[in-house]
Amino acid sequence: MTGYLTTHVLDTARGCPAKGLKIDLYRIEDARRIHLKTLVTNDDGRTDEQILPSDQFATGIYELLFHAGDYLDAIGTPPETPRFLDVIPLRFGMSEASHYHVPLLLSPFGYSTYRGS
Repeated sequence: MTGYLTTHVLDTARGCPAKGLKIDLYRIEDARRIHLKTLVTNDDGRTDEQILPSDQFATGIYELLFHAGDYLDAIGTPPETPRFLDVIPLRFGMSEASHYHVPLLLSPFGYSTYRGS
């Protein structure tokens, strides 16, 4: 089995997928964050390609940065200064060659995540 990484972002305040949300992927090595790629969610709140496809997969520590503040601005959520949620970092480990699915359930004042399938 080969490993790969996906996500799905849902806007729980509006009850719909979070379209147009920018996501950065980093690999953590020692104390360094190495930027691997930037993606944007599509109409379904997913990325058009796997965040980390099987041909690039390696076990280790990774971080996804979800640019929630920019998304909330773009959809017209009333602004705050500063926003309660702006950039949401999720750091997680991938210990085996498997499908890792890291969804984000988002609202202007909270979020949750889990290891999905």
